[in-house]
Amino acid sequence: MRYFFHIAYNGHGYNGWQKQPQAISIQEVIENKLSEVFKTPLTINGCGRTDSQVHASQYFFHVDIDQEWDFDLIFRLNKLLPHNIAIFDIIPMEGKPHARFDAVQREYDYYIHTTKDPFLSRLSSYYQLPKLNLTEMAKAAALLPKYKDYRALCTTPDKNEHTICFVKEANLYTSANGTQLRFHIASNRFLGKMIRIITGKLLKIGSGNMSVDEFEALLITKETPKLLEPAHPTGLYLSKVNYPYLNLPSRTEFCGLQERDWKKV
Repeated sequence: MRYFFHIAYNGHGYNGWQKQPQAISIQEVIENKLSEVFKTPLTINGCGRTDSQVHASQYFFHVDIDQEWDFDLIFRLNKLLPHNIAIFDIIPMEGKPHARFDAVQREYDYYIHTTKDPFLSRLSSYYQLPKLNLTEMAKAAALLPKYKDYRALCTTPDKNEHTICFVKEANLYTSANGTQLRFHIASNRFLGKMIRIITGKLLKIGSGNMSVDEFEALLITKETPKLLEPAHPTGLYLSKVNYPYLNLPSRTEFCGLQERDWKKV
């Protein structure tokens, strides 16, 4: 029978989700523990790839398990898995739904703090830019849903079948004290390092090194700039994955900041 697993992970110390030789990945760690529990090799299929050091506050993978079990699998796996990977739900599915190909929308959040904070060092990206122009950054973010072709904002556009993305929303938020920022974006798909590249451009705009018009010109001309300058991987979270048949709330809030604590710019 096919099962969907609802999980979250802190990507620091991992070389991304995807299993690969001579590198530790989230996928490999989970597969090893699942196979240990059921005493047979099991292969899992994730809802997408995340880069090295990127986190996921909501993630799904599917796996086919023929054996029945009479124990608390969530408890056992959480006990076996390292502290930075958590299992929230195990959902039996009818038929053969696919965790990756059936997803209709993914949402990401990129967290930034502008005042040095030792408790955020691996959870948020530190940029010593205390006087960012948030209004101009928000203007640039608001342009994203108006365009469809993101060729200029990915690392290897020619490796993709196409560079069309239907961005549904893109917003900038700030904490009450103004020292933390959150860039939120939702789309049916994303290109290689697309969110980190966009975040890097927003930071350039906020620091006065790029105008909103120059940013929009990239979306209009679709010409890849000489320097893409993606933001750091730390701070980026896959935060929501939606399916036509499954739409669960995210179970993880970032560093104690609830949704109500963020103010839209």
